[in-house]
Amino acid sequence: MTTAAGMLPPMILPRATQPAEPEDEPAGPSAPQRAARAPAQGKRKGWVPRSQADFCDGGAYPEIHVAQFPLEMGRKGKAQSQVLALTTDASGRVGHAAGIASVGQRDGKVVHATRDSLAPKNLGDEELARPSEDAAAENTERTRLALEALAGAKVANAHGSLEKAMSDKKPAQYIKYTPSNSGGAQAGGATNRVIRMVEAPVDPMEPPKFKHKRVPRGPPSPPVPVMHSPPRKITAKDQADWKIPPCISNWKNIKGYTIPLDKRLAADGRNLQEVQISDNFAKLSEALYIAERSAREEVEKRADIQKRLAAKDKERKEDELRNLAMRAREERSAAPPPPPLPAGDASGDEEEGDVRERDELRQERKRERERERRLENKDGKRSKMTRDAERDVSERIALGQARRRQAAVLKAARFKGADRGFEGAREQAAGGGPSGPREFVQEDDEADPFGLDELLSEAKQGRGTLDRIGEGSGMGAAAGGGMGDSGRSRINFESGSGRS
Repeated sequence: MTTAAGMLPPMILPRATQPAEPEDEPAGPSAPQRAARAPAQGKRKGWVPRSQADFCDGGAYPEIHVAQFPLEMGRKGKAQSQVLALTTDASGRVGHAAGIASVGQRDGKVVHATRDSLAPKNLGDEELARPSEDAAAENTERTRLALEALAGAKVANAHGSLEKAMSDKKPAQYIKYTPSNSGGAQAGGATNRVIRMVEAPVDPMEPPKFKHKRVPRGPPSPPVPVMHSPPRKITAKDQADWKIPPCISNWKNIKGYTIPLDKRLAADGRNLQEVQISDNFAKLSEALYIAERSAREEVEKRADIQKRLAAKDKERKEDELRNLAMRAREERSAAPPPPPLPAGDASGDEEEGDVRERDELRQERKRERERERRLENKDGKRSKMTRDAERDVSERIALGQARRRQAAVLKAARFKGADRGFEGAREQAAGGGPSGPREFVQEDDEADPFGLDELLSEAKQGRGTLDRIGEGSGMGAAAGGGMGDSGRSRINFESGSGRS
């Protein structure tokens, strides 16, 4: 029975242009032995690793003194590998400067990754010496060329795109090819053709075709390494030492916690302070005691002196009063002095001078009252006269401006001691009788029952409320003991003897 594969024509494959790579053999028990091409330890004399398979994914062989590049590490002219080689220094410590710290840095950059890099460098006199003239000139020339290159690049970028296109314009290229004559549009008989290819002209005024986009910011620089000791596991003693007790206030307890007394005293911190007894307090107390004692002694002496002076002053006053009383007794017991002589021209001149002084004093007081009245009217205030005239009788009584009249009071002393007379009448009789007749002035109360005229006259004369104090001491009595006011005025006793 024939199959479908036998009925198909044989397959024709194209000729291979490159030799076929041998297929990997299935992994068997002999595969690890083929991969391990390096001889065993101690049998590598005269053997040199040639490929990466000879290293068996490991490092170099130190007993073979040839240049070795496992995993292509350290080979010049090759792309940098992402595999880091473990390097050590002379003391066997891992060198991070050539490994981790130098990754991503430019070639020739000095990387400080050790503790010794933090120590200041001590420079000698030779290193701190000034450079020679040749070295300075060489450095100056190198700096000048670098600055000119930077300036030239800036100037070239500042020019237009046309000049840049003309400078970067490439020459024309000629391309020779053999056309295909199968097409109907091709000219017959042409075996070779030449094409001249030039760059298309650039319009300098053409707007830009591409939009400049902001390049995202790169990652920041790595943080500065902190040179500190490795962390240690904290112990229970360290935790107890670092435990800070909660704040306990002696004034507030908002939460209402019950805090033991020993904890409160421990939180107070009074036991942490050493009590130091200073002798300054004793010195201060002694000085205060001495000062107080001296002050008390001074006060006692001063009080004693004042008491003595007061006693002497009292004795002196008593002597003076005793002498005055004795002199008064002698004057009373003596005969009355002769009557005074009639007043002459000298007494008349003195009376005229007194009258003139009283008139001047009266005029001066009048001018003062007018001045006060003008000052009151200047501020738009009412004068005292007009203000008091508009007041009611009740207001005057409340303000103490109403006319006060002494009510007639019938005293029993008039009937019991009628023969006694007035107080001081005997002394007045001994000194001499009155010089003039009695003056009786009858007031017309019917014309001014409320005393407004008298109030206005007192306001004009400038008399105040306090000026009427003591006016009620006069006697006012009516016949028959009635309660009405007497129509008689007060009796003025005047004496010409000169005694008051």
